[in-house]
Amino acid sequence: MRLEELSLTNFKNIPEARLEFSGKVNCFLGNNGMGKSNMLDAIYFLSFCKSFSRVPDKMLIRRDEDFAIARGRYVRKGIDEELVLGLSSSRRKTLKRGGKEYDRLSSHIGCFPLVMVAPQDIDLIRESGEERRHWMDVVISQSDPIYLDNLIRYTRALEQRNKLLREGVVDANLYAAVEIVMDMSASYIHEVRRERIAALTEIFDRYYKAIAGSSETVTLSYQSGLNREGATMQTLLDEARRHDEIVKHTSVGIHRDDIGMELEGMPMRRIGSQGQCKTFTIALRLAQYDFLHSATGMRPILLLDDIFDKLDASRVERIMELVTSDSFGQIFITDTNRTHLDEIMHRTGGDYRMWSVENGIFTPTES
Repeated sequence: MRLEELSLTNFKNIPEARLEFSGKVNCFLGNNGMGKSNMLDAIYFLSFCKSFSRVPDKMLIRRDEDFAIARGRYVRKGIDEELVLGLSSSRRKTLKRGGKEYDRLSSHIGCFPLVMVAPQDIDLIRESGEERRHWMDVVISQSDPIYLDNLIRYTRALEQRNKLLREGVVDANLYAAVEIVMDMSASYIHEVRRERIAALTEIFDRYYKAIAGSSETVTLSYQSGLNREGATMQTLLDEARRHDEIVKHTSVGIHRDDIGMELEGMPMRRIGSQGQCKTFTIALRLAQYDFLHSATGMRPILLLDDIFDKLDASRVERIMELVTSDSFGQIFITDTNRTHLDEIMHRTGGDYRMWSVENGIFTPTES
């Protein structure tokens, strides 16, 4: 799969832009705050119907404007496709594929697979389990629409149960109605997460060693209350019922799952250097790419946003060798350092395009 052309109007700090892309490497060069990452976020939005930074949709509309449009022309499985995303300050967002609007935006997830590597990925290591659960859900939802449906049902039922707890409701029948939905959905979600994390771990270890150039041992482990033998969502809720009534929220369940991330048997967040943490998250994203390629039969679009910072020259070299190989498809890269981009373009044998970016304006640049 590849993105042939992108047109933007009033997206973040980009007033107007129309870019035609290389099928291999596309580079955006400029200082921070000029709009390079905003271009990548627009591409991300067309795949996920939301911003990578998870800001409210209204914050994606250019200041003093009341609408934004992103239009992408793709080749997907050999067929021309067009996506048109519309944002308005007064109406709900819309997404059209081939001129037809989606009834449910969730049904679009996974149709145009994409992986983004960004500086914010350090949060996967250093922040709470919410960040890692979000990563799990993004990876799995692109390859399993049933998983996404179950996740939506579970989340809605969880919200209903928490409302009952906050309001002090004691009717057991009301709790039973939402808990049976949570139990059924949690069973599927847990099993899929367990299988997918196990599959990703082997791929991830291979990429980490390739980038780090060492025999350091890294591991991922799926942590869930449902891992306990014989545990179900219903048994967890029953055990925590009195506690939940006191604290007025649901304290157990797959919404509390986490992923353990370790280096040499120790938590990465505690012992990892900046370079090791950066290598860890990049390897995680490249493993995600391999996983989605296998699961969907399509090479995802790969977005690399300012990934070379805090990495030594040898690790940068190994990353460039990986992403410019035949294992990867179309790539979009941002950087403030042209040296990295020139080296990447040299490796591609000329199949690239480059733009300089200043104040939301994209100007084609020659090597």
